[in-house]
Amino acid sequence: MTTSTKLPPALVIDETARLVIEHYVFPGIAEQLADLLRRRLAEGAYDVDDAEELARLVTADLQSVNGDRHLRLKHHADPVSPEQGAATLDAMRRDFDTSLGGAPRVQLLDGGVAVVELAPMLFPLEWAAEPLSAALTLASRARALIVDLRANRGGAPDTVAFVCSYLLDERTHLNTMHWHGGERSEQSWSLPHVPGARFGGSKPLYVLSGDSTFSAAEELAYNLQQLGRAVVVGEPTRGGAHPCKGWTVHPHLEATVPVGRAINPVSGTNWEGTGVRPDVTCAAGESLDRAHALALTRLAG
Repeated sequence: MTTSTKLPPALVIDETARLVIEHYVFPGIAEQLADLLRRRLAEGAYDVDDAEELARLVTADLQSVNGDRHLRLKHHADPVSPEQGAATLDAMRRDFDTSLGGAPRVQLLDGGVAVVELAPMLFPLEWAAEPLSAALTLASRARALIVDLRANRGGAPDTVAFVCSYLLDERTHLNTMHWHGGERSEQSWSLPHVPGARFGGSKPLYVLSGDSTFSAAEELAYNLQQLGRAVVVGEPTRGGAHPCKGWTVHPHLEATVPVGRAINPVSGTNWEGTGVRPDVTCAAGESLDRAHALALTRLAG
């Protein structure tokens, strides 16, 4: 069912443009995008009565300059709180409660190869530490491990570091985040200690990827790949490396604006626009069988 905007599109556009200028990590592009939104508004491109249609039109324009998939006007069917980030947080909590905390599957395959699926998100660490620790500790005894990120659409950078900590032996620099304005940066490291048992940094590790793998899930795959710790198997990921924040600009519309950019200490770059490129390319639906076969071959060798 569609939803009336109940506000002139001009108010939504003005507020979205203001947020982009104030918060987007690339100030020069922010000015271009704000000008584009205002020009399109003046041309009548946003003269629609439906919030979902307005979100689609504005998102297409926001992503037209540099293809940043985190930069969106997102439609919510149910009204959301005006509090910053409330729309995203409410949806996250529902997903968390119905996915065993983001670790919906732990399975042992033939040959002592374990599978841990992390989906649909890497939830905030204050929620997810317990279920993730339980899943990864259970899998720690396996001879080889497959981490399935094919249905993971992103989440929290702290949770990425937490998961990486179970898959490495030593405290390791994973990523550096450069925030809006360029005056502040923040390094991400794996943890020196974890609850439960580590799988560790030496046994065979595979990561499954697909065209739905996005954002923080891409960081997890990219970090492990660049460190030479994991073999990525499947399809290229979507290509979103910029962490974002959300602001409610209308009861059914949330503007999400990237406020930082990630730089990997090994590659000196990130996966923005390109996605994480698999080490072994195959259809996502075939990647589990392919990774299992690779693991068995390595263990046999």
